[in-house]
Amino acid sequence: MIEQLFQLTAHRTDLKKEIMGGLTTFLTMAYILCVNPLILAQSGMDKGAVFVATCLAASFGCLLMGIIANYPIALAPSMGLNVFFTYSVVIQLGYTWQVALGAVFLSGVVFLIISLFRIRDLIVSKVPLSMRQGIATGIGLFLTLISLKLAGIVTFDQTRGLAMGNVLSFETLMWGIGLLTMIGFAARGWRGGMIVAIIIITIISLVSGNTEIHGVASLPPDAMTTYMAMDIMGALDVGLLSIIFAFLFVDLFDSATSLVAVAQRGGLLNTAGRFARFGRALFADASATLFGASLGTSTVTTYVESTAGVAAGGRTGLTSIVVGGLFLVAIFLYPLIDAVPLAAVSPVIFYVATLMLAGLINVEWEDLTEAIPVVITAIVMPLTLSIANGIALGFISYTFIKIASGRYKQLNSLVVILTLFFIGQLLLLSPKI
Repeated sequence: MIEQLFQLTAHRTDLKKEIMGGLTTFLTMAYILCVNPLILAQSGMDKGAVFVATCLAASFGCLLMGIIANYPIALAPSMGLNVFFTYSVVIQLGYTWQVALGAVFLSGVVFLIISLFRIRDLIVSKVPLSMRQGIATGIGLFLTLISLKLAGIVTFDQTRGLAMGNVLSFETLMWGIGLLTMIGFAARGWRGGMIVAIIIITIISLVSGNTEIHGVASLPPDAMTTYMAMDIMGALDVGLLSIIFAFLFVDLFDSATSLVAVAQRGGLLNTAGRFARFGRALFADASATLFGASLGTSTVTTYVESTAGVAAGGRTGLTSIVVGGLFLVAIFLYPLIDAVPLAAVSPVIFYVATLMLAGLINVEWEDLTEAIPVVITAIVMPLTLSIANGIALGFISYTFIKIASGRYKQLNSLVVILTLFFIGQLLLLSPKI
């Protein structure tokens, strides 16, 4: 039955390799079990309920990916969009977490429609590469600022704005230890550096009395406080249109990029060099986002960490099934996860942010009509604490710079439509002069 469903022989793999691939992928992304509840808890959500939602949404996404797409690709709540959810949509803009969940759900609905009607190829091909690089870079800088603030290295003062914090604090020390641990693992080619860093910081926090542990395993926490709690009507507010678009846009390109990266690493592209079941994979991603929002977590997306499982031998959806099963098992380990302090989150966020800045090397710096929109997109996100603002000003600047330079023929209909949409949003929401 396993052979028939996953075609192990045709993919030159076997049960042992698939299990090892799934275990490897899970260990490289298990940090999300600690990080996601801690980040979303800052928005007012119950940490235990978010933990359950994280486990179930990740498991559902992995199982769906394995069954309908037969790819060794794992899914879980997005690192980046969870930070945007909490620190931008809820804390800065003042929306409730219920409304923010509603925005995530609506973005998932649009993503599902895009996947079913194959509009995805049009969007992916029409958005300029420089804008995609600018968005990825901006999210990286946005995460960097949040990491430094959580670590106490950077503070925000109403009088001075951003300023240096107390770099001798416990949080800063843990940030340094965690970052050095992850860099040490990466430099030696070892996997699991993030989860090891979290474990080390948690042990130090336990020994120093900064946190407590109440057991190893237990029944899952009560998840009813976040189950079906999304406020969809509240999310239909005109001011949230750009927020919904940001959730959708980042998820779409993050998923597309991760899918291709994993497929290339595992030789899973077809003879034409294309992703054979791309639509099915995106359908699994969109469905997992809808499921996750219903349970109480931010956007679910594909994880590029799946390349680790592919490198360990995983080649089929059975690898994803194994990852999904491990996420289900993890749901009984909440006492261990509850002991992880917020200090363990900041170095992980910074490490992930650093990886997202790699796209800067591909920017056409000699062509200012491409480079300047990248810089505007990337800088606006951290300075306004909003991915949506960065995307909006990035597209607007890209269009007007191309027109001013006489290269308006390089614009396409999608870019023009998005520019007009974002201008309309700014005119509606900006204070009247």
